[in-house]
Amino acid sequence: MFFFDSYALFEAVIGNESYQKYFNGKVICTILNLFELHQALLREFNKKTADYWINNFDYVLLDITEKNIIEASDFRYKNRDKKLSSIDCIGYIVAKNNNLKFLTGDEGFKNIENVEFVK
Repeated sequence: MFFFDSYALFEAVIGNESYQKYFNGKVICTILNLFELHQALLREFNKKTADYWINNFDYVLLDITEKNIIEASDFRYKNRDKKLSSIDCIGYIVAKNNNLKFLTGDEGFKNIENVEFVK
């Protein structure tokens, strides 16, 4: 199973063929990824489209714990040369701690353990 980062969510919504095989059934992410997805859809389309996708995905939202925050902060610091976003680092750690592969197209995560990198 896969944890969808915001990039993967957006690519699935816009119909990127590379993401379609991952986009079946429930989407697993955190509430922070929904925020970023909504922002991207507002920027690229409009409020109606953004609201539609937030309200009509079949999500499994994983909780973010204090432990996740500390691990994500450490991970981001150790990988500071890659300029990873805070939300992506939190998602990566949440995915890892829930035995999920982190699905992303973010170049910064290429060749990192437990990542399914798709463009």
